[in-house]
Amino acid sequence: MPSNLNFATIGIMGKPKHHEVGETIVTLFGHLQQQDYRVLVEEAVAKELAIPGDVQCDWQTLGESCDLIIVVGGDGSMLYAARLMATYNKPLLGVNRGYFGFLTDIQPQQVTEKVSEVLTGNYSEEHRFLLEANIDGDDRSSDALNDIVLYPGEISRMIEFEVYINDSFVYSARGDGLIISTPTGSTAYSLSAGGPILSPSINAITLVPMFPHTLSSRPIVIDADSKVDIVFSNSNPNEARLSCDGQVRFPVQPGEKICVRKRKEDLWLLHPKDYDYFRLLRTKLGWGSKL
Repeated sequence: MPSNLNFATIGIMGKPKHHEVGETIVTLFGHLQQQDYRVLVEEAVAKELAIPGDVQCDWQTLGESCDLIIVVGGDGSMLYAARLMATYNKPLLGVNRGYFGFLTDIQPQQVTEKVSEVLTGNYSEEHRFLLEANIDGDDRSSDALNDIVLYPGEISRMIEFEVYINDSFVYSARGDGLIISTPTGSTAYSLSAGGPILSPSINAITLVPMFPHTLSSRPIVIDADSKVDIVFSNSNPNEARLSCDGQVRFPVQPGEKICVRKRKEDLWLLHPKDYDYFRLLRTKLGWGSKL
């Protein structure tokens, strides 16, 4: 059944200086203009493609002015866009020009066909939550759609930390760090570290130890509305690092506390009508087909 959403103004975001992304954006830009849509393009990529200056704008203007934002690139591009656009409560649609494409599910050879279907109301909607992390008593903070990762500041060094959930002590650990993952991020770094795959509709997060110095340490799944605090032990001789989606990083000093919470605003995704999450998993992870 067609949606009541009105797609009068459409924004385009992508990765600057990426040839394949540029080709797809130029194709998409021309197609949308032919269909009489008002199109705005993020200035960082528009300048590389010689797109007219009157349709170039910053990401804040995209968020304020557009009814739909199309992200062309890989999952990294969608992670970047999600953190910026969640505040504006605008739907995002992904066109894959990356490697895996868990979040950018339209293939470039079908871009005009699938985007046209979405614009005529033939799509499904999905909301996914983000996490936010900050250092207690400090202004170091960031959001993450995939994961928040505590890891050593120097290679081949174990770190010590304590984990608290809703102010209750859970455990102390020594190892290479900790991954706190959303369901969206459960098919990313968390999966590589032995974490479970969570369906995107589940309101849960996983805490996955990285190479813990004990055989009894295992991933745990908790309610996403829980308060998670990580105390970086004073016994650590060096600082650690905190990574948010692998794109924002800042240092953590011995004795500091990292506070992780569910963000109030979530990511609003649109998918083509034939989108199937489990088919995507089968394809991307090489699972067996039906017998």
